[in-house]
Amino acid sequence: MRERPAKNGRVDSEDRRSRHCPYLDTINRSVLDFDFEKLCSISLSHINAYACLVCGKYFQGRGLKSHAYIHSVQFSHHVFLNLHTLKFYCLPDNYEIIDSSLEDITYVLKPTFTKQQIGNLDKQAKLSRAYDGTTYLPGIVGLNNIKANDYANAVLQALSNVPPLRNYFLEEDNYKNIKRPPGDIMFLLVQRFGELMRKLWNPRNFKAHVSPHEMLQAVVLCSKKTFQITKQGDGVDFLSWFLNALHSALGGTKKKKKTIVTDVFQGSMRIFTKKLPHPDLPAEEKEQLLHNDEYQETMVESTFMYLTLDLPTAPLYKDEKEQLIIPQVPLFNILAKFNGITEKEYKTYKENFLKRFQLTKLPPYLIFCIKRFTKNNFFVEKNPTIVNFPITNVDLREYLSEEVQAVHKNTTYDLIANIVHDGKPSEGSYRIHVLHHGTGKWYELQDLQVTDILPQMITLSEAYIQGDGAASKSGRLFLRGEQKGLPP
Repeated sequence: MRERPAKNGRVDSEDRRSRHCPYLDTINRSVLDFDFEKLCSISLSHINAYACLVCGKYFQGRGLKSHAYIHSVQFSHHVFLNLHTLKFYCLPDNYEIIDSSLEDITYVLKPTFTKQQIGNLDKQAKLSRAYDGTTYLPGIVGLNNIKANDYANAVLQALSNVPPLRNYFLEEDNYKNIKRPPGDIMFLLVQRFGELMRKLWNPRNFKAHVSPHEMLQAVVLCSKKTFQITKQGDGVDFLSWFLNALHSALGGTKKKKKTIVTDVFQGSMRIFTKKLPHPDLPAEEKEQLLHNDEYQETMVESTFMYLTLDLPTAPLYKDEKEQLIIPQVPLFNILAKFNGITEKEYKTYKENFLKRFQLTKLPPYLIFCIKRFTKNNFFVEKNPTIVNFPITNVDLREYLSEEVQAVHKNTTYDLIANIVHDGKPSEGSYRIHVLHHGTGKWYELQDLQVTDILPQMITLSEAYIQGDGAASKSGRLFLRGEQKGLPP
């Protein structure tokens, strides 16, 4: 049968060949990769982009003289997928292909999850099989290190294993109708993060790893190149910026409007501050100044997305074998900073202050950042102190004020992710330990490498955790747990 041109110049959608395309066996699923930017490989345009399902390349258009049309004639590649409408076409004949055997391809391009599937994610221990035969656990999937983006990979993998945050982004309807000002680019961060989350948890992937290319391009753009793919970044800085940027892009504000980000991670504390007289002043003058209003203790309520824990100063001496002694400190010792009693001196260029902190609200998921690097005028100092922390049952009740303790029922946390940095502060590499809820097993992920690990080994990694890329704010990221007794 001859095809009938439609009024708009397109081929009639009822072409009989639609359901009997002879070229479906030329599709090569092993070369299909939808993780990269959807633009034509020749014109570099995003408009009307099609994927050739024979070679995997992207081309623009499908009309006469279009790049996709020319490619189909030149190389006899006939099956194309519109990356926006998810419709299949045969070129150069230009008719739509309708065949249920192609549904696996559209699902890899745009995975979707029902509420029931999302609800069962943390109950499943079933391995998925990729097209190349490799097996993987959805959610425990390697991320490609394009050049030096492992700092971002580790943070993104950690966030993808926080159930309420993951569940929110797996369902696009939760955020697709949020209104943003004209010309606002920050919502791109939300869209790309949702797409990445759905790819990481896709049980029908063609390969057992994911490239975060589009996600990281959005990060570079939205951070105005503060965070880049080609240059090692600071994991703590990236985490802080990313959570705040997500919150803002979802329509959140500093005080009034909450989002899924603040619902999951935001806690609150009281900060007590007392100004100190200059240390060089005579004792009598200091005594007089302490009676002035300026030197009285003040209190402010503040929110936080993560808690920064300070390590005790590392000893400078060596043992009898001339080896530096690596000290150890229990987690609860460095948590004493937040008990409302412990005071710490903070120095600015002109003034000194004493501060103490008391927690007033614990979030459902708590992030600890252990400060491991400090910068002085000459060089960066690394503190190798090992922090001994339990994997389960970290109870923070004693760090809450008394009136809050009475109403705060759930104060116990389990570890669910732990980010480690190996190497020098300005270089090195990141890896992450993650708990898979369905199997109850721990896994170590470093870029594309995924290995199972005993939970006892996680605390041992502290010996060579060396903070983050930026020396001034370093730290070990991520002791993060979930409050027991809360719904997932």
